[in-house]
Amino acid sequence: MTIIRVWLAAVLLGVTIAAVAEEGGGAFDDRPRATLLEHPDWFTETLFDLPDDLARAVAAGKRGLMVYVGQRRCAYCHLLMDEVFGQADIRDYTRRHFDVVALDAWGVAEVTAIDGAVLSERALALREQADFTPTILFYDAAGRLALRLRGYYPPYQFRAALEYVADAHYQNESFRDYLARGDNRLVFELDALNEADFFQPPPHNLDRRFPAERPLAVFFERGECHACDVLHGQVLRGTGLDASFTRIDAVQLDMDAPTPVITPDGRRVRARDWAAELGLFYAPSVLFFDERGRELLRVDSVASFYRLGRVLEYIDSRAYRDLPYGRWRARVETPGE
Repeated sequence: MTIIRVWLAAVLLGVTIAAVAEEGGGAFDDRPRATLLEHPDWFTETLFDLPDDLARAVAAGKRGLMVYVGQRRCAYCHLLMDEVFGQADIRDYTRRHFDVVALDAWGVAEVTAIDGAVLSERALALREQADFTPTILFYDAAGRLALRLRGYYPPYQFRAALEYVADAHYQNESFRDYLARGDNRLVFELDALNEADFFQPPPHNLDRRFPAERPLAVFFERGECHACDVLHGQVLRGTGLDASFTRIDAVQLDMDAPTPVITPDGRRVRARDWAAELGLFYAPSVLFFDERGRELLRVDSVASFYRLGRVLEYIDSRAYRDLPYGRWRARVETPGE
C-alpha cells in the first residue's frame, strides 16, 4: 500500500472528527448542546404508526423506511444533521430511496412498531437497543430490519450504509464484508497501534468461564487509524479517562491481524476472525464484558469524552449487575442529554 493510499484511507475514516474538533486541536466536544436540534424539513411527518409509514414509503417507490431515534440536545445528532445530511449527495440519495421518520429517545408518544407492538418512543428505543443516539433503523419493503446503526458514523460509512440497504446487499453479506470490498476500503498495512499503560500484554487469554475479579474492555483498533489516534491522544490521555481503564482489565487487538486470542467464552480464534464474527467495521471499537464474559455493551461508533465517560461510569460503578445500559441511562440522565 502506498503512502498516499494509507493517507487517503485514514482521512476517509477520521476527517469528520478533525473537521469538528475545537479550535486548538482538541477532541470533538460531545457535551449536550444548548440549542435544540431541528429536523430537516424533508423528514416525513409521522403519526407514530411505523407500518403505515413503511407502506406509504413503498407506495411512493422507496426501498424502505429509515427510523431515526435521536435527542434534541445530542451533539452526535447535531453532527449527523450538519456533517452527513448536510452533504447534498447523501441527502439526495436518502430522499430518493427512503422515507425518514424521527422518534425521540426520551419521548412519551405512543408508537406502533413495525411488528405491531404499541409502546412509547422511549420504550421502543430501549427495546431496539438504541444505547447511543443517533440510532438509525433501516427497514426494507417487507418490514425486515436490514441494518441498525447505533451512534454517529462519518459520511463514508453512512454512504455505504445507504447503498448496502438500498441495493439489498444485506440479503447476501454483512455490512462489514460489504465495506471491506469497497473501492476505498478502510484496510491498512499492519502498523504499530497506539500504546497505553493500561493494556495487558499478550498472550491474550480472555477466558472468563471461571469468573474474573474485574470487568473487561477489548479495544479493536487498526494501525494508521486517525480515529484511534484521536481516542488515545485526546479523548483518553487528554481528559484523564484513561485512569478508568486501570481499574478494569483491558486488552488491545488489531482487528485485521491474525493475532491468536482466547475469547471470554473460551474459544481459540484469530483477532481478525473474532472481529468479523462480532460484525465490527469501525475502528476503534471498544467492547465491554462482565466478570463472567457476558458482553455488556459496545462503543463501535464515534465517541468522545462525554459519551465514553458515561459508559465508564456505568462500568466503574458495576451498575451492569442490576441494569442494562439503556435502562441505567434512563435513571441517571436528564432527558435530552
